[in-house]
Amino acid sequence: MSHHTLDEIEALTRRALLAQGAAPPAAKAVARAVRDAEGHGNKICGLYYVESYCLQLQSGRVLGDVTPRVSTRRAGAIHVDAGFGFAQPAFDAGLGLALEAAQQNGTASLAVAHAHTCTSLGYFTEQIAREGCIGLGFTNASPIVAPPGGKTRVIGTNPIAFSVPDGAGGLAMHVDQSTSTVALGKITMAKALGQQIPPGWAVDKDGAPTTDPEAALSGALVSVGGYKGWGFGLMAEILAAGMTGSALSRDVRPLKTPDGPHHDLGQFYLLIDPGTAPEFARRMESLAQSVALDPGARLPGQNRTMAETVEVDPRTWSRLQELAEAEG
Repeated sequence: MSHHTLDEIEALTRRALLAQGAAPPAAKAVARAVRDAEGHGNKICGLYYVESYCLQLQSGRVLGDVTPRVSTRRAGAIHVDAGFGFAQPAFDAGLGLALEAAQQNGTASLAVAHAHTCTSLGYFTEQIAREGCIGLGFTNASPIVAPPGGKTRVIGTNPIAFSVPDGAGGLAMHVDQSTSTVALGKITMAKALGQQIPPGWAVDKDGAPTTDPEAALSGALVSVGGYKGWGFGLMAEILAAGMTGSALSRDVRPLKTPDGPHHDLGQFYLLIDPGTAPEFARRMESLAQSVALDPGARLPGQNRTMAETVEVDPRTWSRLQELAEAEG
């Protein structure tokens, strides 16, 4: 393994995206997200995705030069059409208006429609929280999760993210998790490494539990907590697809496939101004103290730190250098 600074990671990602046809605003926004993922140890949403971004820019599966279109559909409902481009610049385009709407109305929604995968959903809700609002986010993905007791892929891993401000520009709580037992990327990484997966992650094509990652990829993942997680996954599906007018999971091809139809995914965010509840800060402090009564216990996301340098597979780094030096 080689070590690289976050500045190096962001710069190389940006160069590779620009070389393959992304416009500067899109390349900057996506590279910043990759930097954040790597810095927080979220390998699946970091450099792991950049080659696929580049190949999909080449094929036109993602459009790198579109300008997101922002509209206000109601006083507290901001809508951004990503135009089959990256989710990151589309979110950036709508965030300011959504924050203003939340501050004026107490709550607001931000719908990002017809976007490429956003990868780390918590990256976006964290930005909402750092601006002083509670952020709750939902998105869907290509179909990989079967209903409890079933074998047919119906929904994606469909993450939900929740970030709470601490009143000082930081986070009091931060949760970002798929509604499946595990993210799909962990299955594909296990297969690449020749490793088995734990029981309870997936079923094979016949609906039988499996620890073989290849059988899992031919079958389906299962929801975390059975019917409870399945319900949350469906909730994310309804909000991400229904409230944005984007694709249902069942109609989305695998996210890293180089060519094919646009992802056409949606992300739906709720922004809540805690200033409308005078006791909010005190209640959060009391809750944090209650959780901390047990040694080592804390609210999720507390004490998150950003690494200065991270380990990178030399093959990954070399491949991204090739893409950064080649014209798309």
